[in-house]
Amino acid sequence: MTQGARYISTTAMSLAEGWSLERLTPPSRLFGANGLRTGPDGRVYVAQVTGSQISALDITTGRLETISAKGGDIIAPDDLAFDDQGNLFATEVMDGRVSMRDADGNTRVLRDDLPSANGITVHQNRLFVNECRVGGRLMELFTDGSEPRVLAENLAMPNAMEVGPDGLLYYPVMGTNDIWRIDPLGGEPERVVGDLGVPDSVKFDAAGNIVSTQVSTGEVLRIDPRTGARTVLATLNPGLDNCTFVDGRLFVSNFTGEITEILDGGRTRTTLPGGLNWPLDLTVDSDGELYVADGTYLYVLRPGHAPETAGMLFSPGYPGFIRGVTAVGAGEFIVTTSGGQITRYRPATQESEVLADELDQLYGVAVAPNGDIVAAEFGTGRVLAVRSGGRVEQLAADLHQPIGVAFTPDGTCLVAESGAGRIVSVSSAGVDTVVDGLEQPQGILVREGTLYVVDVGSKSLISVDLATKVRTTLAQNLPVGAPPGVTPKPLRGLPPFSGPQGPFAGITAGPDGTLYLSADAEGSVLALRPTT
Repeated sequence: MTQGARYISTTAMSLAEGWSLERLTPPSRLFGANGLRTGPDGRVYVAQVTGSQISALDITTGRLETISAKGGDIIAPDDLAFDDQGNLFATEVMDGRVSMRDADGNTRVLRDDLPSANGITVHQNRLFVNECRVGGRLMELFTDGSEPRVLAENLAMPNAMEVGPDGLLYYPVMGTNDIWRIDPLGGEPERVVGDLGVPDSVKFDAAGNIVSTQVSTGEVLRIDPRTGARTVLATLNPGLDNCTFVDGRLFVSNFTGEITEILDGGRTRTTLPGGLNWPLDLTVDSDGELYVADGTYLYVLRPGHAPETAGMLFSPGYPGFIRGVTAVGAGEFIVTTSGGQITRYRPATQESEVLADELDQLYGVAVAPNGDIVAAEFGTGRVLAVRSGGRVEQLAADLHQPIGVAFTPDGTCLVAESGAGRIVSVSSAGVDTVVDGLEQPQGILVREGTLYVVDVGSKSLISVDLATKVRTTLAQNLPVGAPPGVTPKPLRGLPPFSGPQGPFAGITAGPDGTLYLSADAEGSVLALRPTT
């Protein structure tokens, strides 16, 4: 794979006899694409929050170079800026930090007390940062460690910003759907334009006009800062995040990892294709449609087609950052979110119904034969059931990192206890070991008396005959979990959108027995089919 691709392995995947493998989606080139900034070398630097890395893209050759790798000193970078000395500054939104990486690759933390630190820019070697949260601040930071100078506060989710040719600092405010400006020396903020499509970035073209991406509508707008007059330069898919200019050419990013060049007349050209950002759980509904939870997106995957968006973070009724998903009909789902909710979600009608709330790091979810909803609460080590009427009961406690949930045909609840390397059954009689000796089991599935386990620790898919306990390794060297040699650093989350973030390699099956796996390490979905 190209340098900077999602998963790099020198060992090919291997399958047991009688099985074939197909990638339903290609590996992603980027771990999503968030902040964009043109570097002193003319390359486009890309911050990738969920991928926890920074890459540099040569727009001429398409070559990607990893600048700050996953597991490195910079965690969950959201936006980037450079000073005249070539120092790279990054906001680390999930850790509330701002770090500086010098030209020699040395990194140091400037501040670690800025909740949801997000937008960042440098003007005349002065560093400005804002916090993308309700009640956020806009401030000037100092590299000597002295206290920040607050320019504005009580902002409703400000984001990527830039100083205009008039010397004023322009910043979008997502929560109020407008763009503001302020003198970097201080003073009262002034509203420039409103009623936008949830603006999340501001840059300037050579003529001094604002260029702003709209995350909700997918529009790229040119706005006259003197009059507020606007022009739609292009309309793309919702989920736009940032933009940058390279020699007068305009590039925009999307949550999906797509980077697009905006041409004249509303035309566009794909510079890097998008893909799955961080596939987690999967499910097949009663119509046989395959759905993939990709955090900020829920996709439908149809043979021979690109992923189709069923819902995304800024669409009405979206329940939040989805981790676990199980279908309960055609186009109807029970999901768990990283915000701690168990929710019934109907994307076609844009409806969500919260069934349980304020839980701690939910992952896998399944529905029992009697209709009870059972979910793994990773943060507390519990397994919870939502009974009819919305009553929440504890089925088990003191498990070590429970994550995947499945039911046998007779209604036995099985849970992947990832921290203990085993699969357990949970009942009123207690917790019993069903399978042990695993490394880090995550997604589990029961089909026709066979338990299938995605063991992220050994990067394998294992089947277990529940009657005889005979186990078989069906696939090895799978692109799941962290790439070899990488120890990921925890992603603490971004309230109110998400709690602590973590991986979850899910598994489901189609009516014909095809097994679908989320290959979270490379951003793809795999299909394993029996050939005999």
